[in-house]
Amino acid sequence: MSLSRLHPPRPFHVLARLGGRVPDDLLLLAARLFPAAVFWQSGQTKLEGWRLAESAVELFRYEYRLPLLDPTLAATLAAIAEHLFPALLVLGLASRAAALALLGMTLVIEIFVYPAAWPTHGVWATLFLLTVARGPGAVSLDHLLARRWPVPALPR
Repeated sequence: MSLSRLHPPRPFHVLARLGGRVPDDLLLLAARLFPAAVFWQSGQTKLEGWRLAESAVELFRYEYRLPLLDPTLAATLAAIAEHLFPALLVLGLASRAAALALLGMTLVIEIFVYPAAWPTHGVWATLFLLTVARGPGAVSLDHLLARRWPVPALPR
C-alpha cells in the first residue's frame, strides 16, 4: 500500500499543484497590464483634452517639488511618459525598455514624492523587474518580432 492512500493530499499541495499550472505567459501579461493601467490613469489626470492641465503643473510646483526640474517641464515629461510607456507595455513592444523607464519613474516617486507608499511602489517595481528580467512573454509584439527576426543570444 502506498503512502498516498494513507495520507490524502494536503490543501497546500493541491494549491501548489494548481498554481504550477498557471502559464508563465499569463503571469507576464498580467505583470505588464496592471501597472500599465495605473500609470496610464495617472497620466490621464495630467491632461485636459490634449493639453497639459494647470493642476498637474501646480502639483509638481507645490506638492511634488522635484529637485532640478522646472514644474512645467516635469509635468509635461511625466504626462508623456505615463502615456507612452504604458501603451508600449500593453502592446508588448519594447517591453523591457518601457518597464525599465517606469521602474525609474517608480524610484523617483518613491524617493522624492511619496516615500511612505513603499509597499505599493515595491509591488510596481517587482512587476517591472519581472518584465525586464523575463521579457514580455508570448502575448506580445516583442515575441512576434523575435520570431520573425531572431536576436542572437548573448555570450555567457
